[in-house]
Formats: sequence, C-alpha cells, structure tokens
Amino acid sequence: MRPEPLLLLLLLPAFAAADEVTTAYGGHAKVRVTGQSFPDDSLFRDRVGGDAIDALADLRLNLVAKTGGWTVDAGWQLVALNADTLPLSGLPGDDRRLFDLTAVIDSGGNGAVLHRLDRIWIGYASEKAVVRLGRQALSWGNGLFYAPMDLVNPFDPASIDTEYKAGDDMLYLQYLRDSGDDLQAAHVARRDPLSGDAGAEDATTAVKYHGFAGPTEYDLLVAQSYGDTVLGVGFVRSIGGAVWSADVVVSDTDLDTRAQFVTNLTYSWTAFDRNMSGAIEYYFNGFGQESDAYDPASLLANPNLLRRVERGELFALGRHYVAGSVMIEMSPLWTLTPTLLANVTDPSGLLQFVTNYSLSDDMTLLGSINVPLGPSGSEFGGIDSGVPGRYLSRDAGFFAQFAFYF
Repeated sequence: MRPEPLLLLLLLPAFAAADEVTTAYGGHAKVRVTGQSFPDDSLFRDRVGGDAIDALADLRLNLVAKTGGWTVDAGWQLVALNADTLPLSGLPGDDRRLFDLTAVIDSGGNGAVLHRLDRIWIGYASEKAVVRLGRQALSWGNGLFYAPMDLVNPFDPASIDTEYKAGDDMLYLQYLRDSGDDLQAAHVARRDPLSGDAGAEDATTAVKYHGFAGPTEYDLLVAQSYGDTVLGVGFVRSIGGAVWSADVVVSDTDLDTRAQFVTNLTYSWTAFDRNMSGAIEYYFNGFGQESDAYDPASLLANPNLLRRVERGELFALGRHYVAGSVMIEMSPLWTLTPTLLANVTDPSGLLQFVTNYSLSDDMTLLGSINVPLGPSGSEFGGIDSGVPGRYLSRDAGFFAQFAFYF
C-alpha cells in the first residue's frame, strides 16, 4: 500500500476534534455463491473443469463525518474468497489507480483474503458549490444497460449486484446555478499498470453541464480521457407516461474517430394486480467489430476496441445491441426481473432471471440464473479462442447472495 493515502487518513483525528461533528456508521456483510458450467468445447473447461463454484464473503464498514460544510467519507472492505475461476479472473487490485489501497493478507491456491479502502475522500459543500478530493465514485450518462457517457468504471451490463460502484482517485467539482442547472468537473488520475507512472495519457479530465430546457433535461460533455478527446450530448424527457433518454458520445482517438449512441424508454404499469416497470434500450457501439468476426486475428486488427475492453470501459464486441427488462413486483417484499442483453447482428444474447427478496429491514436475498444464447463463435455463445476447436464459452450459471446491513 503506497503511503500517499495516509495523508487523508491523518485528517480524520483533526476532523473529529472539530466542534459539532456528526458521524454516521454503517455497512454490510455479504455472502455470495456463484456457479458456472462450461460446455465441452470451452477453453475455460480445460482450465477449471466442467463446473466452477466461487464463494465470497464481503464485510464493508462505512464512516461519514460532517462538521459545517465539511465531510469525510470512508469505506473499508474485507474480502475472503475461494474461487474455482480465480485462475481466469485474478484478484481485484489498484494497478491502474493513483493510490494502491488494496492489500492481500493471504493467498494460496484458489483462495485469498484481502482488504481495501473503496472510499476515502474529504469534501466541502456550500449552498452552490461542492468540492471532493480522494477515492470516490462517479456516474454520468443516461444509459440503463450500456453507458457510453460513463467514462469512469461503468458497470458491466450483466452485473447483478450494483449497490456499490468501484471508487477511483479523483478531484470532483460541482457548481449549482440559480436556474437549477449545474456544472460538474472531474479529474481522475491513474497510473500505467506496467510502468507504474502517472501521466496525462492515463488520466481522465471531464466537464459536464446539466441543464433544463422546458420539460427536457440535457447533458453536454467535454473530456480528455486516456489521451482521446471525447464530446457527448444527452437528454431525458417525458413522453406520454414513459421516460425517453438518449446519449451520443464521439471519441477522437489517435487512430480514428468513433461514435457511440444509446437510447432507452422506461415505463411503469399495473397488470395482473402487480406493479411492473419495464425498460428497453438500443446501443450502437462504434468501436465494435463491423463484420461480427471475433477471432483473435480480427480483434487484434481493432486496437481501439481491445484497449477499452481491457480497461473495463466497454463490455461489447459488436456494434448493435438491444437490451430489455421487466421488473415484476410479485409481492411488496419480492421482485422478479427477467432481462435480455442481445447482440442483434450476431445473433446471440444473455438471458437473466434476477430475483430480490427482502427478508427484513436489514436482510435481503439476491439471486439470478444466467443463460447464454447463441452458437459457438458468437459473442454470447463464446468467441473463438484461437485454439482449434476451443471457444471462450459458458453454459448456464447462477448467482446467490445474502446481505445483512447494519
């Protein structure tokens, strides 16, 4: 763990000594089990066998302290895992982040214990301005499944537990105008994972203006991210009883200029004496493969795509996607949400059945069944691994999680 973050930690005792400090403590304990099966032609099967079971326990402690306009927010995690798929995924870490706030306590075989600071920032808020410095999370854009305007750690569209977004080391600024419009800016500092050096070519500096034009909310984005100039525009507005949103993002890279576009419609209704909420989204990925060819040679010819997939910015190899879900309130405590992510030109997809059950005010059960659809060689069916007769393919899998909040 690098020593620089200790400067923020040293602020906590001085902060606590101030007059009229209010503190809030909380957190959660989660136990998660995931299972995954692999078909006979899967390269993963050669590495981990026909079936894989991963178990994870996550303890999170949150502290928020406030005095006047000042706030300190800290979130610490202790994670223990035993994962058959650990040779495929590796351990989470901070190789790209400015500060290394993750430390492995013990590891061996398919098991590990580690702890990390996922949040540690200090900020000041006045009536119109906000300033925050440190590890924090940032989410921009109007995408529901695919989020091209979300330049910092977007969620994988297939993620089940999206309660906490991974934090990054940044300076965040916000200014609220009298009209209700606001201007936000962020600078995210990163390191090259190979050299360990921090530089502008690995950083993201972005400014976003959020405004109102009658019934329409709009966003204007200007950014420099990993050396690329990025421009974006988006809007949200009511249309009938539904909500319509869209984002267009254009990136000028050192190789060429690429565009991404996402638009979605959400609507709520009642049927069969149950409350329901549906969403449908179209996503165009200008970085994706035009030919739907995902073999290693074809992908290597598209370095703009590979860079973004490797950095966790993109989760789509193709160009045209449709995603949809319907949240069904089976009871006041139980929801069921079938979701489909589909590459429409491949064609292939991922079908998920997600269930969330509230056991009490402080306990929940979250689960899903995940079913890939499509032939070998397709994106969700399993792309060509480069090894003859072997694909990066998966069969059905499951996710089950118990969470206790305090």
